[in-house]
Amino acid sequence: MPRPVTVTYQVFPTAEEMAMASARLFAAKAEQAVASRGVARIAISGGSTPQATFKLLADPAQPFLATVPWDKIFLYWVDERCVGPDDPESNYGVARDLLLSKVPIPEANVFRMEGELDPEEAANRYESYLRNSMRLEGAESPMFDLLVLGMGDDGHTASLFPHTDAIDAIGRLCVANRVPQKDTWRITLTWPVINQAAEVVFEIESAKKTDILAEVMLGPRDPERLPSQLIRPSNGKLLLLLDEAAAAKLPAATEVFTTPTGSRRVGTLEI
Repeated sequence: MPRPVTVTYQVFPTAEEMAMASARLFAAKAEQAVASRGVARIAISGGSTPQATFKLLADPAQPFLATVPWDKIFLYWVDERCVGPDDPESNYGVARDLLLSKVPIPEANVFRMEGELDPEEAANRYESYLRNSMRLEGAESPMFDLLVLGMGDDGHTASLFPHTDAIDAIGRLCVANRVPQKDTWRITLTWPVINQAAEVVFEIESAKKTDILAEVMLGPRDPERLPSQLIRPSNGKLLLLLDEAAAAKLPAATEVFTTPTGSRRVGTLEI
């Protein structure tokens, strides 16, 4: 039996308010990690949902640009498409254009997946980057202070797609994954690495995700078909940031918190 996990889900009235919560979480986890150990190690994902968060973090009208300890952040990626950094599909390229080019994070602190290389070579190089930058030894796994995930409407997360080989990759930190349903390759962290992070958060919005989120969280366990079910952090805690539409089929979140900038409802469930 898999380890029990407590899922806390925060439900926001709009996707915009969810993005602000995501930006605040990024800032808080970075500040906490730097205060504790001098550096913060954060892994981010691609897709459309994080883009609003990137824009908020880089916005001079918001506090994050001035208050986040950018020079102490080591930034990593959860997954990448097999394209060059200037391709519109590049997860790194989107983050560079919306965030990295606008904040004072040292270039040496940014560890991108090299999607322009042969996928196997890119995955091997990224595993080396992880081992070297985190000083890992032997079978030791990296521990990120914050790791941010999305969820596809097919139940995938990172680039762990249904019925693909990466689902069974448990002895590696990073792998190349052939995705037949998209006729492409992807580079992805493996799910055991994701589960070692101190804070793992799914950020999910829109009615397109309503049914799949409910199936992943409440339905029978079938990770070959629903790889997001593999995400069960070793610390027993998983956080979901959701808008109202995505959360519509989860048990009602009844605890209400109101702040000067908005409100959120919070619920919990055990998986």
